[in-house]
Amino acid sequence: MSAHSNRSTLRWWVLATVAIAQLMVVLDSSVVNIALPSAQKDLGFSNGDRQWVVTAYSLAFGSLLLLGGRLSDIVGRRVTFIVGLIGFAGSSALGGAAASFGMLVAARALQGAFGAILAPTALAVLATTFTVPRERARAFGVFGAIAGAGGAVGLLLGGFLTQDLNWRWSLYVNVVFAIVAVIGGLLFVRVPARAEARPRLDVPGAALISGGLFALVLGFSNAETDGWGAAQAWGLLVACGVLLVAFVLWQLRASHPLLPLAVVLDRNRGAAYLSILIAGSGMFALFLFLTYYLQNSLGYDPIKTGLAFLPMIGMLILSAQLGTNIFNPRFGPRILVPIGMLVVAVGLVLLTRLGAHSSYAADVLPPLLVMGAGMGSIMPPSIQTATLGVDRHFAGIASALVNTSQQVGGSIGTSLLNTIAASAATAYVAGHRPPAPDTAALAMLHSYTTVYWVTAGIFVGGALLAAFLFRRHVPAAAPVPEVVESAVAA
Repeated sequence: MSAHSNRSTLRWWVLATVAIAQLMVVLDSSVVNIALPSAQKDLGFSNGDRQWVVTAYSLAFGSLLLLGGRLSDIVGRRVTFIVGLIGFAGSSALGGAAASFGMLVAARALQGAFGAILAPTALAVLATTFTVPRERARAFGVFGAIAGAGGAVGLLLGGFLTQDLNWRWSLYVNVVFAIVAVIGGLLFVRVPARAEARPRLDVPGAALISGGLFALVLGFSNAETDGWGAAQAWGLLVACGVLLVAFVLWQLRASHPLLPLAVVLDRNRGAAYLSILIAGSGMFALFLFLTYYLQNSLGYDPIKTGLAFLPMIGMLILSAQLGTNIFNPRFGPRILVPIGMLVVAVGLVLLTRLGAHSSYAADVLPPLLVMGAGMGSIMPPSIQTATLGVDRHFAGIASALVNTSQQVGGSIGTSLLNTIAASAATAYVAGHRPPAPDTAALAMLHSYTTVYWVTAGIFVGGALLAAFLFRRHVPAAAPVPEVVESAVAA
């Protein structure tokens, strides 16, 4: 086998390794959500405290993502990838062994912190490994499919683990994923020798952006639980705005900026980050509210709920591969991403037809397939464009912005759509007095329908923005100096 062929083969092993790590991070939240009621019963914490099992992870993950991405640029991607995997596995094992609520929340926060190192590093490894256009398209097709479908896989895995084993295995399972990925990382991930001096970490910039993102995620979380009028919601969002403005001003004068603003201000990359944010917020509408509907209205158990999403995963993977290998090289993200947004919007409109006695095959499956096709057209080209043309020394921070966009989109989507759903349900009950025996159930169905309509509108707006912001022509390969052919050495 020639040296070139050997390097090409090893690149695909890198993709497999990165895919396992990415899947572990993406499915973790939905796995834990399914297991949460069982964990609550076992450890005896209140409904009011329950949200912190999810929020602790989101706060650490969301606020430390950019710092984690920059650390991978400074320390080296192989080291941070392995450290992130080991730390994520260790904190998952700690959570699985938790004997108290406090121990579980602390473990979830640690998971989030190591996830913030691991997620952008995994994408940066991919971005610097695959520089040949055709191979890059295939690799990002796989990665984008995992990013889009991981939540649904988590629902299925979480249902199986919780129902047939124990809620603790929803955390222990990460150790298995991590062991496989660590072995792959040690064997296949290589980093070229760095001749120049390593840049210094921008500590003030890291503090400002981490504080700003912390305030953002916690502010939206508080808005979800306490309402938008609560001081702990809008006060934190105002603080977020102040910190982010201060961060931008500091980046303009810092000698070693944490985030060179040129990374964000590139028109194509900016459009890609925005598209990922919109897709992230919309996926929460799909998984969260459709899960509620399947379990509460149609009476599905957790495993059956997870199985219900499988056809969507298959369609998403098929769409992602067709898009990245055939349509994106031919038409570019300016055409493909807006079309994907509109297709998802059509799927959401189809979901508004669901009622108390809808069937899966006739009413649930068609919109799932439509939305799978749409998401497969949005995520891979957006993620590929977001890391295209970035100097390899900033690949980590550019990759971190992908994860940050998805995380912020999820936070916004969860709080905003939950608030809209609660208001819609309240308005329905108020308009149907005296209440009938089925008023509460019908109010919930009305709230889901309202959310689907609103989210469809968000995707239509996203399609217009993407069509306007993406440039007509996107180069097929990243014009990166010092192409890292030795990133995967034999």
